[in-house]
Amino acid sequence: MAYAIRIHAHGGPDVMVAEDIDVGAPGPGEVRVRQTAIGLNYIDTYHRSGLYPLPLPSGIGQEAAGVVEEVGAGVDYLRVGERVAYTGLMGGYASERIVPADRMVKIPDGIEDVTAATLMLKGLTVQYLFRQTFRLKGGETILFHAAAGGVGLIACQWARALGVTMIGTVGSDAKAELARANGCAHTIVYTREDFVERTKAITGGKGVPVVYDSIGKDTFPNSLDCLAPLGMFVSFGAASGPIAAFNIGLLAQKGSLFATRPTLFTYAASRASLMAMADEMFGLVLSGKIKSEARQTFALKDAAQAHKALESRGTTGATVLLP
Repeated sequence: MAYAIRIHAHGGPDVMVAEDIDVGAPGPGEVRVRQTAIGLNYIDTYHRSGLYPLPLPSGIGQEAAGVVEEVGAGVDYLRVGERVAYTGLMGGYASERIVPADRMVKIPDGIEDVTAATLMLKGLTVQYLFRQTFRLKGGETILFHAAAGGVGLIACQWARALGVTMIGTVGSDAKAELARANGCAHTIVYTREDFVERTKAITGGKGVPVVYDSIGKDTFPNSLDCLAPLGMFVSFGAASGPIAAFNIGLLAQKGSLFATRPTLFTYAASRASLMAMADEMFGLVLSGKIKSEARQTFALKDAAQAHKALESRGTTGATVLLP
């Protein structure tokens, strides 16, 4: 029987429980998908803990790949047996589920399901960060926090493909080596180095035009001091906790800076936008410029263990849950 991981209260990893589910048949505009690989993302821990509260009880998880098992009325662009992937649909921690067909992206030949499950949220996040929020054209030097994480390793490779010099912060020498192996030009081990001083030294005191930050509380407001005048601070996560309210005048004091808090789900809201973003991402994967793999795998029923590993910073790159 199909099953899903659900939460009935916010809290630690142990609030997640496996429950048998009756999936049923897809309605108009929907498909039933048998999931083969499920992406684990830091935002899942926010939903579980209540940092980003969900109406309870709730499923959890927003990224997966699988095979279409049944097609609802009105869906003429997907067929039974096709491999698909998605992101942004709560309830991804499940062996099977019903999903809106228009949020499905076909997985190209040459890309494995597990690879697709590492890319849909993390890879598309890099796409909007690098190609839309602050559009990198090549030749820039940027600062990217958590360069050895799931999003970070894709960002390292995408920056290299664009001809961008990436400065990445990491938590250990091993993670620094991993980030450099994936294309990060300069690494800063934040546990023993001041990332503001190092960024200024690398850039000859000029600072960078953009900082991409998924850490939050621990890196703010110091990230602003890494920016050149008129630079942009892009906050897209809060692994260390949310950024506290601050006086907007701080942006003026530090060089007429810009600050934004974008989300993937705004950028990929329309099917046309989603498909265009996915096409660019998959194109880089098929060309060999980006390689994404599951560096850790857990059984779906062991999702609590996976969350503990992620929150302890005991993982690198992408982690996938297998039903």
